[in-house]
Amino acid sequence: MALSAHDDGSPAGSSSPTLLLDAGTGVRRVSALLDKRPFIGTILLTHLHWDHIQGLPFFESGDHPDSAVTLLLPPQEDGADAESVLARMMSPPLFPIRPNNLRGSWTFGVLSPDAFGDDGVAVGAFSVTARDVPHKGGRTVGYRVSDGHSTIAYIPDHCPTEMGPGPEGWGEYHPAVLELARNVDVLIHDAHLFPEEVAAQASFGHAAADYAVGLGCRAGARKVVLFHHRPDRTDEALDGLVARFSTYPVSVCGAADGMELAP
Repeated sequence: MALSAHDDGSPAGSSSPTLLLDAGTGVRRVSALLDKRPFIGTILLTHLHWDHIQGLPFFESGDHPDSAVTLLLPPQEDGADAESVLARMMSPPLFPIRPNNLRGSWTFGVLSPDAFGDDGVAVGAFSVTARDVPHKGGRTVGYRVSDGHSTIAYIPDHCPTEMGPGPEGWGEYHPAVLELARNVDVLIHDAHLFPEEVAAQASFGHAAADYAVGLGCRAGARKVVLFHHRPDRTDEALDGLVARFSTYPVSVCGAADGMELAP
């Protein structure tokens, strides 16, 4: 996900993106947004599963002689540094180059403890707060990001049933995600499952779409964007899913490739 801050009163999104949330294969699209100019900014990773990092070596505007990229990921439970963790995926024989072979100026690091505090941290023109969320297979965080005009919560991979069944059986509305989503303009949330799939498949680490909308309602979000669809969902199934929430007190839409949101 690419974010642009307001600049001289212009709408968010009208200027070049300077903050990217995760770096799956979709990060290649950011180069077109930049007209293939170098990326100058920060990439924040929620976690290190392949679908959130495999776009890194194919990000043309990042792998550019004039780029200046800071990449931050959650502190690892084993204390490993960011570059060595990324090199587990991106190094021979699995890949021809290592992270430090990317062109331009790259800095690899972990989120500071301040990111998990009440005030968060400054990341360029943005204020960013991180919170741990349950997801199978490695430390995972969600982000709350504000540019002083608009605020989003980005929780793409979340297994709330690990915190208990919650009131509907879809998972607990626990303090970390309620804090991230409180009164945001947009909540982008894991909606991998339908409610009838939770019992058999939640253990893989994902949430039901109904949980995402329920969280948005409880937290006072203005809009919920359903994200991380199962690969075998058809457009018709996703349209039907969104239509189910047409009478809810929060606006709901399904994330799609190339979607742009502006205040």
